[in-house]
Amino acid sequence: MTGNAGLFHIAWELTRRGWNVMPTVRNARGADLYAAPLDDEEAVIPIQSKALSRRAAVPLGTDLSRLRSRWWVITLGANDDDPTCFVLSLEEVKDLSTQDKGKGRAYWLEAKNYEKPEFREAWHRLV
Repeated sequence: MTGNAGLFHIAWELTRRGWNVMPTVRNARGADLYAAPLDDEEAVIPIQSKALSRRAAVPLGTDLSRLRSRWWVITLGANDDDPTCFVLSLEEVKDLSTQDKGKGRAYWLEAKNYEKPEFREAWHRLV
């Protein structure tokens, strides 16, 4: 339910700001939703949603080259009445990620790396 709450919160935020939003099928590879500004249907952007019930690192898998969506939105407190979103580009997600030591070597986006003022509720960055 946390994933759905975050996804639909993002759709609500973007709709309020004049975007047409279409969620994809859950667990599909790639973007979780696509958004297009009302005045330019051809400017569709893919968005990856990561919803968290509390402050935590975001798992990114073991191969950063498999990450696809150009924009990522991390929703903290997705099940709360007033969630907070952080808007990052794919390049920022990759640049700010850290990797486990030892076996598995998974990548993570630590909370301290996405919880920055420049990403907080930064919907204006989506272009």
